[in-house]
Amino acid sequence: MDILFETVSAKGHVCVGLDTAAEYIPPPVRRASRSDAEAVLAYNRALIDATVGAAACYKVQIAYYEEMGIAGLQTYAATLKHLRKKGALVIADIKRGDIADTARRYAKAHFDGDFEADFVTLSPYMGMDSIEPWLEAAGRLGKGAFVLMRTSNKGMRDFEYLEVKGRGAGEGGQKRLYEAVGDSLAALACGRLGKHGYGDYGAVVGCTEQDEAAAIRATYGSLFFLIPGYGAQGGAAKTAAMLLKDGNGGVVNASRSILKAWALDGIASEDANMDAAAAAAFRAVIKMRDDIRAALGSVA
Repeated sequence: MDILFETVSAKGHVCVGLDTAAEYIPPPVRRASRSDAEAVLAYNRALIDATVGAAACYKVQIAYYEEMGIAGLQTYAATLKHLRKKGALVIADIKRGDIADTARRYAKAHFDGDFEADFVTLSPYMGMDSIEPWLEAAGRLGKGAFVLMRTSNKGMRDFEYLEVKGRGAGEGGQKRLYEAVGDSLAALACGRLGKHGYGDYGAVVGCTEQDEAAAIRATYGSLFFLIPGYGAQGGAAKTAAMLLKDGNGGVVNASRSILKAWALDGIASEDANMDAAAAAAFRAVIKMRDDIRAALGSVA
């Protein structure tokens, strides 16, 4: 997390989401490939090469690769390898959450070997014993994690906002479930603080709810945030900036607005090529980075 903090200081807050569906690729590029898995890998490499100088990190969502079967998982592994070759920090968006013995196997799979990443995303809802094996592996291997806390999807209120009883609860002894998760993560983080004041476990906190952003940031000062919801999901730069702390403390993920930037720029499908798509992705990253920096000034 210290390395991520320093990368954010140098490059800005953008996390490029490589949730790469074949239909996001310009049709001429897709047709020129022998398979969708091959097209996705070539597209990922081109966008990584174009944006690596301006992106703090990359988040690779495994579902987009699993749907293509064995060839897709080979593309996933090759994408991670290319990111490591470029010196980029990688978040494997795998959202694992299982009993301790199983968690140890998952940790070995995603912190080492073909699927090695710097961080993973985890779901905490089977309890803290589903998190602890990742903590042990992260400490041993120099890795990190982001645990789902308050997400950005519409269904987050189905469970994350349920009122529960807990220590430190507000009026009536109640707090929201996501706050109970945050409290447990903060307790873990406080025992493993790095030189910049953050634990090696961070939290996933979406930027779609502006009225809660400042309070969440103030409450969980030791947690580095992975902030989804920017762009296509409706999150704004101002809300993302409110979830940062002294200009750092989080990375803001965008996927479709970068992966499909060529189409959003108005380039006709049949006129688009790999160079145009990569250049459009780079412009999208720069604009997002600058918008967040400008928003930081407005919420300071």
